[in-house]
Amino acid sequence: MWIFALLLIPTALAALALRTGRLPLKVGVPGTCALILLFAIRDRAMVMPVVAAFVFSMIGDAFLSTKGDSENRFVLGIAGFFVAHLGYLSFALLHGTLSGWILALLLAGYLAYYVLKLKPAIDAPLLSAAALLYLLISCLALAAAAGLTLPPAVKALYVAGIALIVISDTFISFDEFLNDKTFSPWILPTYYLAQLCITAALLFNR
Repeated sequence: MWIFALLLIPTALAALALRTGRLPLKVGVPGTCALILLFAIRDRAMVMPVVAAFVFSMIGDAFLSTKGDSENRFVLGIAGFFVAHLGYLSFALLHGTLSGWILALLLAGYLAYYVLKLKPAIDAPLLSAAALLYLLISCLALAAAAGLTLPPAVKALYVAGIALIVISDTFISFDEFLNDKTFSPWILPTYYLAQLCITAALLFNR
């Protein structure tokens, strides 16, 4: 369908953001995804949780991209993405239910990761608490995506999108807290691909 050609706009912005690192291009990816949904979907109320998620992703991007050595800006960035996950979670729960066994698997793995790796590596209590809360909402959002009752293509793209966000955030934790740069080049590509997958999922469901 012609409407999917609109995804070329955030795709181009993502490519330019990866090349230049400029903040307007970075926030332009979720920003244009939000605008595409508002333009292309007749039932705007249905997509508003995801539109809100994209807006708060822009806020998170702005804080993390300009954080420098500021712990407060880092925490505010995490807070922006936390609210974004609430939007993704809300959309999924409106169109399905929480997958209990997926949630159990995710929590088992990520709580062990937090206790054994992240918590010992984070000296600041506020930042440690923010990381834990963000980890929990990420697991909930992905488990809710897995419980979607929408058509298979829609569900597959949405699950892929949320999973890619979780993967990208995991790479960030390696980079920021464990000083492991192995996957750092993949942080932004997986993040931008996630937003494209989520937007495509909702376009399929229009």
